[in-house]
Amino acid sequence: MTTTTETRKFEAEVAQVLHLVTHSLYSHKEIFLRELISNASDACDKLRFEAIADPSLLSGEGELRIDVSWDKEARTITIADTGIGMGRDEVVANIGSIASSGTRRFLESLGSEQRADARLIGQFGVGFYSAFVVADRVTVLTRRAGEPAGAGVKWESDGRGEYTLEPATLDQRGTTVSLHLKDGEDEFLDGWKLRALVRKYSDHVAFPIRMPKEAGSAQEDGDEAKADDAPEWETANDASALWTRPKSEISDEEYQNFYKSLGHDFNDAATWSHNRVEGSQSFTTLLYLPSQPPFDLMMGGRDERKGLKLYIRRVFIMDAAEELLPHYLRFVRGVVDADDLPLNVSREILQHNRQLERIRGACVKRVLDLVEKLSRDEPEKFAAFIRAFGNTLKEGIVEDHANRERIAKLLRFASTKGEGEAQTVSLDDYVGRMAEGQDAIWYVTADGYRAAAGSPQLEAFRARGIEVLLMSDRIDEWMLGPLREYAGKPLRHVAKGELPLDEAEKAKQAEAAQAAAPLLERIKGLLGERVEDVRVSARLTDSPACLALAEYEMAPHLARLLREAGQDVPGTRPVLEVNPRHALLQKLLGEHDDARAADLAHLLLEQAELAAGAPLPDPAAFVQRMNRLLAG
Repeated sequence: MTTTTETRKFEAEVAQVLHLVTHSLYSHKEIFLRELISNASDACDKLRFEAIADPSLLSGEGELRIDVSWDKEARTITIADTGIGMGRDEVVANIGSIASSGTRRFLESLGSEQRADARLIGQFGVGFYSAFVVADRVTVLTRRAGEPAGAGVKWESDGRGEYTLEPATLDQRGTTVSLHLKDGEDEFLDGWKLRALVRKYSDHVAFPIRMPKEAGSAQEDGDEAKADDAPEWETANDASALWTRPKSEISDEEYQNFYKSLGHDFNDAATWSHNRVEGSQSFTTLLYLPSQPPFDLMMGGRDERKGLKLYIRRVFIMDAAEELLPHYLRFVRGVVDADDLPLNVSREILQHNRQLERIRGACVKRVLDLVEKLSRDEPEKFAAFIRAFGNTLKEGIVEDHANRERIAKLLRFASTKGEGEAQTVSLDDYVGRMAEGQDAIWYVTADGYRAAAGSPQLEAFRARGIEVLLMSDRIDEWMLGPLREYAGKPLRHVAKGELPLDEAEKAKQAEAAQAAAPLLERIKGLLGERVEDVRVSARLTDSPACLALAEYEMAPHLARLLREAGQDVPGTRPVLEVNPRHALLQKLLGEHDDARAADLAHLLLEQAELAAGAPLPDPAAFVQRMNRLLAG
């Protein structure tokens, strides 16, 4: 064991987080107490679980609790727990670094004009650093349960880039965090203020939060008990698991405060569901839908703070998001408390546990019920929810075959009948207003809303008054693989396959193709191997050309994105559809200069590729070609 004081530098990410925390959270200073108590509660939970297998870990100070005290003369606040504690290596790993691949990306992407808000705290497991919002020096004394008194560790830092580590002899297991307050933070040295914060943020914590008992709200001389007097402790929180109480006894404010502590969020939850299931299998669920996504929703982060917490008879077992909810519902926060699972359960056992499969099924149903209820009863909240989590829900179309229709019912898309990207339509709304004789749900995919709305392949649909869904999120093309139909109506891409034409339209199309045969042959000859075919389009009314896709061919913009991501995507030659009535096609037909005709033909193809989101094989040649035609 190291016996000397060691000075270390914080990892770069920690230094950045500390800077953001100390410079951006001045309006939410009080959140530090919530975070430190939450960490202490987690430590007690972990010890209670480990003690199932090794009861000796609870020897000595048997009670699991959290003590909050203050010293006006020394200007310190101390949060001490009798939880699992840490060894030296754990201190370095948990406080000196941030074990999150997503943290670096978040910090790099944070614009200089953006300010970190309270949602940053805790969501990467960095709640400890909120202590530096109010403190200019933080001291941690900790000893892991089961280790001898001499195995303690002292950690100290002023939050300016370095910290010290040294051995410590500690009579009691657990962790004590002492905050040396900055000038101007004296409000947190008031017992009434600290009690109010405990009740506000941590009343639900299932372990006693003790505070020194004061003689009254204010002693006649205004002084607190002397620092050297042994304090008489009293419990400041309810100290019972909120989800075990009857719903009728829990206020909305209590539900919201529990969510904020559980999800490390400063925003209110959008809605929640609290249920007790009795019968052959008994369990309680308390599930929340956040109102805003955590910034690490799509890129990973620290696993400890994610998803649902699994309890068995009020004993915390693990954060078990994957076992309790499928990946596409990873934004849900809450707890599951089961009566019938064994306390020595492991992740491996959970993966093959039929009881847990039933709980998981119940949780999925509850979440989808919650979202459906939000869509019916609170349309504004639902619209905000879909903006935040709609793309995550779309993953369920691929992952959750059993609930595919329910999930699809909840999705919203822009359409050609809307007035901009913000005005969206459900699939039920679309089916309910389908044109007479229309038998398919039509859609177009593109890189963005404007590209979708401006796609030339929509022209014939607009002319016929047929609504088309505008799908512009990257996940849409992937989602539509398994979503082949909805409410008995097939989903069809406007650029794929042949358009459904009546007999008169087919005859007119065949006549147009015959009349344009010389033009089509010339374009084919000029483009050569760059195209699979050139044909007259039934899709175009105003534009000169567009790309057509085979029924199961990947959209060009998606193929480009996959290649950029390093995926091996087989190359295909496009089918070019043209509008012979367009002036550019008429010009090409009458062009006697083969070089200019070749430039025009290639330009038609390249315009169509750009509109479809495909990359140009030779951008420099495209620019030169454009310049020649403009100059000539």
